[in-house]
Amino acid sequence: MSIWFNNYSLDELNKFSKNTMLNHLGISITEIGDNFLKGRMPVDHRTKQPAGILHGGASVALAESLGSIAAFMTVDSAKRNAVGVEINANHIRSVSDGYVEGIARPIHIGRRTQVWEIKIFNPTEKIVCVSRITMAIVEKPL
Repeated sequence: MSIWFNNYSLDELNKFSKNTMLNHLGISITEIGDNFLKGRMPVDHRTKQPAGILHGGASVALAESLGSIAAFMTVDSAKRNAVGVEINANHIRSVSDGYVEGIARPIHIGRRTQVWEIKIFNPTEKIVCVSRITMAIVEKPL
């Protein structure tokens, strides 16, 4: 059974990123499952730190993007918004080129809060980063 309130296509989700940080960093949504959302980000001049490896902040940007989009997809967007409250990340392995992929899965989907775990992997599917984001579900002003 799907957890999504809104059944967006990959094309629709990726169009939302036009003229945003996601677009600037090359983040794209690549798969929508019944209870997960996947995305990809290049490891290149936009996402590396001066030492030549993936910047931890770029990993957090990917994690927050996936968690926020996933949370947004579970609510009636005409009435409610999903906004980030807290995020943490454990950086486990470095990556110096190619790309990373992230997958967001819910830990808790409530009426007022959501908690999502995002795992980021390198192309050989070794864990790069584990992140958790807490989202507040707020009513849109009338």
